[in-house]
Amino acid sequence: MQVINTVAEMLALRWSAGESVGLVPTMGYLHDGHLSLAHAARQECDRVVVSIFVNPTQFGPREDLSRYPRDLPRDLALLDQANVDYVFTPTAEDVYPSGFASYIDPIGPLVERLEGATRPGHFRGVATVVAKLFQLVRPQRAYFGQKDAQQAAVIRRLVADLHFGLTLRILPTVREADGLAMSSRNAYLSPEERQAATILYKALTEARRQVDAGEPNTDALRVTLARVIASEPRAHLDYADVCDPNTMLPLPRIEPGQPVLLALAARVGPARLIDNFLRHPDRIWDGDTRSQS
Repeated sequence: MQVINTVAEMLALRWSAGESVGLVPTMGYLHDGHLSLAHAARQECDRVVVSIFVNPTQFGPREDLSRYPRDLPRDLALLDQANVDYVFTPTAEDVYPSGFASYIDPIGPLVERLEGATRPGHFRGVATVVAKLFQLVRPQRAYFGQKDAQQAAVIRRLVADLHFGLTLRILPTVREADGLAMSSRNAYLSPEERQAATILYKALTEARRQVDAGEPNTDALRVTLARVIASEPRAHLDYADVCDPNTMLPLPRIEPGQPVLLALAARVGPARLIDNFLRHPDRIWDGDTRSQS
């Protein structure tokens, strides 16, 4: 495994003709969710690049950039065991050099609701850094997790709109044994808070049962999500919604066979946690603009 520390080194790397390259963008402090992406890339690609970069432009002024968990030696050891070929670990000064002024700023409902409403400018930072990584690494496939469902939708739109010509692989959320979605921010939780955090999964499970039973009333599902979260005193709901997973617009009702996203965000202790359940993931738009009118 080779560690690449600078943008210049990454640009100088050359791939052999016909060689498939898979990119796994991360912010480090890796867990089994990240590693599942690396393993999938290893199975599907000739070369695997994992980036570790805590991207400052996707954090707001009162968010946790300075305390976001970091442990590069541990991350490198895990990636070496996963048989990754390259780890890209640039600095913020290298990615955003003095005078940097060219951002990608998605617009519309896709980025204005849910995470976008709570974290203004977040998806501007996400879209910009992902586009830069695509340009630097030049992958044929890029791997992301379904836990960040809105991010996945934004990146699908980005790839289509800017004609990156790569395949996105959005893989299922990896969970702890008790259902808690794996997240680097889980490290913020005390043992009591960690137990309380399972309420997000419990809320999604209850609402999912209603969906599976044929409940078409999305307002009833929103009430269920909020009610279950409210049953845990340590959890404070940010949002609970039932959306179209391609646009993030709220659904008035669920039609048979329709893709549906149940999305949650809540604060537990010092951590803001997100989770979701996606119904009919095989019917999500794949980023091909030719299929749209």
